[in-house]
Amino acid sequence: MSNAVANGLAGAGGGIIAQIITYPLQAVNTRQQTERVAKKGIRSLEGSVSRSTTGGTLLQILQVLKTEGWGGLYSGLKPSLLGTAASMGVYYYFYQVFKNKAEAIATARKLKGRGDGTVGMFSWLAVAAIAGSLNVLLTNPIWVLVTRMQTQTQAERKILEGKKGAVMEEASENGWEDYILRDKLAELESVKPHPYGTMQAAHEIYNEAGITGFWKGIIPTLIMVCNPSIQFMIYETSLKHLKAKRAAKKDGSKDVMALEVFLLGALAKLGATVTTYPLLVVKSRLQAKQEIGGNVALRYTGTSDAIIKMIRYEGLPGFYKGMSTKIVQSVFAASVLFMVKEELVKGYMLLSDKSHKVALRFLKNSSVKLYKE
Repeated sequence: MSNAVANGLAGAGGGIIAQIITYPLQAVNTRQQTERVAKKGIRSLEGSVSRSTTGGTLLQILQVLKTEGWGGLYSGLKPSLLGTAASMGVYYYFYQVFKNKAEAIATARKLKGRGDGTVGMFSWLAVAAIAGSLNVLLTNPIWVLVTRMQTQTQAERKILEGKKGAVMEEASENGWEDYILRDKLAELESVKPHPYGTMQAAHEIYNEAGITGFWKGIIPTLIMVCNPSIQFMIYETSLKHLKAKRAAKKDGSKDVMALEVFLLGALAKLGATVTTYPLLVVKSRLQAKQEIGGNVALRYTGTSDAIIKMIRYEGLPGFYKGMSTKIVQSVFAASVLFMVKEELVKGYMLLSDKSHKVALRFLKNSSVKLYKE
């Protein structure tokens, strides 16, 4: 097994573990990103843009638990785990392939008297960007499904609020008795949400936009390739610096502890998340159900349309909705991922080394036996 395959499998394993641990935060964060809140001075757009916020992250988690149970916090987990395994596997495989090539080029340049044999910052960015682009193009449909499933309850709640508003308006116009209005509202409240699994989400997306619907948000997602690029640039640069400092000591050891990898991963992800978060919000808005609120003015036809409408109706704060939640979730997830991945790669290399030694010993013994015979 090549080191690229080993890194791909280790990345998939680490990604799955990190995803399971932090998924409730991710689910709540997606709902925060897709919630429309009008900026100060803008009237609520026919009830489609709400002025009220739903409270802090912890309060939202408790609210989801109360109304939807644990299933609400883990809605879309199955396709998300598939997406994580696929994304991490694809990303780390191609990242390692191009990293090996970049290191080989750097070594060849050193032999020719150019450079010190190390891969520069720009090369790390290019390697991460190429691997990220391939990953996005191959796995975007899975993340469209995940976003749709995470925000389905939120969409149904908005639709219900719209129906309630219409009933109250009709009651006011026709002079209904209070008991009639109460009965109508109670009837709406009694309607249970429809079961919404992966196949239902896929069917809905296909009916809305055909096969291209599975690549909604692809433009901001491709631009967001700079997120892992920045992340891995910070990580690889910091790791190389730390190993160089270790090697300069008397014992000359370059080993890095799991806790140090955890902290380096957290630092790298923090820098990348703060830089690219607005693109993540736009991507989530495009991938979520567009009928939220039922107002055509807030349905996004594309990336530029979403950006223009968000600036117009919500202002710049709209691009940073839920960022604190995302920072906690993504930084912790990335730290766990890096730590688990490095430990899995170490374990693989150790097993590979042992199996190699056993194989050599077996061949040696077999050769000696044949020679004696």
